[in-house]
Amino acid sequence: MDQKKQNKKVEEKTIKKKFAKKPDWLKVKLPTGKEYVNLRKIVSDNKLHTICESGNCPNMGECWGAGTATFMILGNICTRSCGFCAVATGRPLPADLDEPNKVANSVKLMKVKHCVITSVDRDDLKDGGSIIWSETVNAVRKISPTTTLETLIPDFKGDWDNLQRIIDVAPEVVSHNLETVKRLTKSVRIQAKYERSLEVIKRLKDGGMRTKSGIMLGLGETEEEVIEAMQDLADAGCDILTMGQYLQPTPKHLPVAEFVKPEQFAKLKEIGLKLGLKYVESGPLVRSSYHAEKHLI
Repeated sequence: MDQKKQNKKVEEKTIKKKFAKKPDWLKVKLPTGKEYVNLRKIVSDNKLHTICESGNCPNMGECWGAGTATFMILGNICTRSCGFCAVATGRPLPADLDEPNKVANSVKLMKVKHCVITSVDRDDLKDGGSIIWSETVNAVRKISPTTTLETLIPDFKGDWDNLQRIIDVAPEVVSHNLETVKRLTKSVRIQAKYERSLEVIKRLKDGGMRTKSGIMLGLGETEEEVIEAMQDLADAGCDILTMGQYLQPTPKHLPVAEFVKPEQFAKLKEIGLKLGLKYVESGPLVRSSYHAEKHLI
């Protein structure tokens, strides 16, 4: 065997070792259903972009069947380098000023009943991308007035004037993910701050928003730390919480410390509700926008 082939075999073995084997409860069936097939064709034929597809979300078929889809705005290059996220980090392209109309037209074409909008972090922009955010909400309302909206926003580096632009357009739900427990924040969300994220939730609640956040499990947190995070969110005014299993996107990202069992997710859900959270989605395959349309009630 020549040296190149030998090196390739060693590399493949190393990659396999870095990825922990997934347990049976993380295996999912391929999405099916007439509504899903129709939407998939519309997306493909019209070259539309959804984070559902690009993020290989395990719940895509279920969400699309319920008329929910998630769009990512402000490009696909992030100014931050979080240890869990597969989105590319670097210098983003200039914001597309016509993007609000493009998203709104996609929502109408797909006949989306509930639209979730998220974005990369744009710390390079003075407004943090908040103007495009507000214009996108307004454009969807204008072109598809029956569609309800959830915005999964960044922390805008604590610039509360930028956050106010989101409050002013008042999406039905405004979400900002805490992502992990306090102790792990520096390693998981390098440029983010635990207390700042809680302040985002508090200010949104004070502004009259229905608030939502998300936490990933399996990064090495303890049960006590998760409960502390849930209590902190409840105290800040968080209404809705999603909790799901962290999955390592590439060997360069943070490894999975533990595959949390479904019964532990169920236990944490009950605890979260007792702490005062109004709605808790908790399970290995739960993602930020899972059952998003149900969080309007």
